[in-house]
Amino acid sequence: MSGDSSREDPAAQPRASSEPPRAPRPAWSEFRAALEGVGFRPSRQLGQNFLLDENAARAIARDAQVESGDFVLEVGPGCGFLSVHLAHAGVHLLAVEIDERLAPIAEDFLDPYPNARVVVADILESKHSLNASVLSDLPPEGAWHLVSNLPYSVSAPVLALCAGLECPPISMTVLIQDEVAQRLLAGPGTREWGPLTVGLLQSFIPERIRGLGPALFWPRPKVQSTVVRLTRRENLAPAEDRRFRSSFAARLLRQRRQSLARVLKDMFRSAEKAGQLLESRGIGGAVRADNLTPGDLWGLAEGARGLGWRPEES
Repeated sequence: MSGDSSREDPAAQPRASSEPPRAPRPAWSEFRAALEGVGFRPSRQLGQNFLLDENAARAIARDAQVESGDFVLEVGPGCGFLSVHLAHAGVHLLAVEIDERLAPIAEDFLDPYPNARVVVADILESKHSLNASVLSDLPPEGAWHLVSNLPYSVSAPVLALCAGLECPPISMTVLIQDEVAQRLLAGPGTREWGPLTVGLLQSFIPERIRGLGPALFWPRPKVQSTVVRLTRRENLAPAEDRRFRSSFAARLLRQRRQSLARVLKDMFRSAEKAGQLLESRGIGGAVRADNLTPGDLWGLAEGARGLGWRPEES
């Protein structure tokens, strides 16, 4: 028998891996030094508040429930602090940064990760559409995840537009200001219940994961932040139907405190059609729009379409 015990014990043999060795994750102090090295000052207009806590960054990467080989879109990576924790998990990372001052810093920190890429672009092509070039770089059939510390100025439109895609992402795990998180998690009859919530609920199931205090950011914001994970629903309606329902709900909720009979009369320019719609759904005309459940809203939307209502009409 050979005296080489490592040949006898499989556990003593190094395990082969197809993955490259993972680089150690740099500390926030290294990112801060890189920012100071180029004289960087955060832009209030761009809503730049950088996460600086390593435990929080690791937790968010874990909260996202992404695995090696998954495709992740990160909007607003900044200097790459959260990006490194995502790349360390072995994902294919596309980080989209609007600030040309920050992109090279993020690229430097992501250099050890061949599956990570930074592009300089605005994720919003317009108020109503996502950047077509970025979308073309994403896998088909929504086989990707959004994981981001979203800047406040773009958080609501980015989430709403992702939800309205023909194939929305598998999940969206986002660090957002608590005010926006409350809107995502709101229920009927609350002040936060509105078009953003209603539109997202067609495509996603939202869940509050954790709260983060101002001390975990630089510069320190005046408000709390929250991590929310949104998981894509099964058997989604076609995007055209989802967009129609969202348009209908947004128009209805524009007059949220008024009775449905009054609001629908304005929308149809016809009390008769408003009455027909309410009767067909078994909903009283005195009910206020902001007390309707998602199911009520979708049912009314489909009924309104059958009666000829179109978003451009009101």
